[in-house]
Amino acid sequence: METRVLPNMSERLLIARRTLVLGGVGGLVLPPAAWAALPPRLAFQVFRNGTKVGEHVVSFSGDDDARTATTNVAMTVKVGPVPVYKYKHTAVEKWVDGKWASVETTTDGNGKITKVSARQMGGYVQINGPAGAVRGPANALPLSHWNQGNFGKPLFNQQEGKMLKVTCTQVKPGQWQIRGEAEIDDFYDAQGNWLALKGKLEDGSKMEYRRV
Repeated sequence: METRVLPNMSERLLIARRTLVLGGVGGLVLPPAAWAALPPRLAFQVFRNGTKVGEHVVSFSGDDDARTATTNVAMTVKVGPVPVYKYKHTAVEKWVDGKWASVETTTDGNGKITKVSARQMGGYVQINGPAGAVRGPANALPLSHWNQGNFGKPLFNQQEGKMLKVTCTQVKPGQWQIRGEAEIDDFYDAQGNWLALKGKLEDGSKMEYRRV
């Protein structure tokens, strides 16, 4: 996830989460074999500096013609026994004929609700978020950590509705580094399924996802 400890903690965690949860004509194609390797759901416990703060679950449904990846995240950060920040995020990502088609997200950060929608339009990706409309390149994709195939494309933040300034590098089989506006390492098992995440937040604290 100084003097103004509680507000700053909430603000910093919100900024970090926007990137971590943080994928057409030009869209990524997932072959049937890649979908077949996915389990029905991927579930993670989320830790901040070694303390569990929540859960992140991705569920998959549909068939080869139309598939859906649904993400649900819930986190609570406490100082001692006192909750100081609560976060919920839902994303519904649609794929048609193996190609990314759209995503709809709702995020609740301490009661502040934000919504983002993005859709493949053929020659571009239309993104609508809190700051208004953004037109991304035709091959833009959401930063969806469950799908490492996204990392070779332009990525957008599906909680803020804007293009991301990041570089994604495969440092070895099963490990990708995301650097720039974020400092994240994603890990994948031998089947290519998302296994774990490690990230550094703006205040220097560490975020970790452990698959269960």
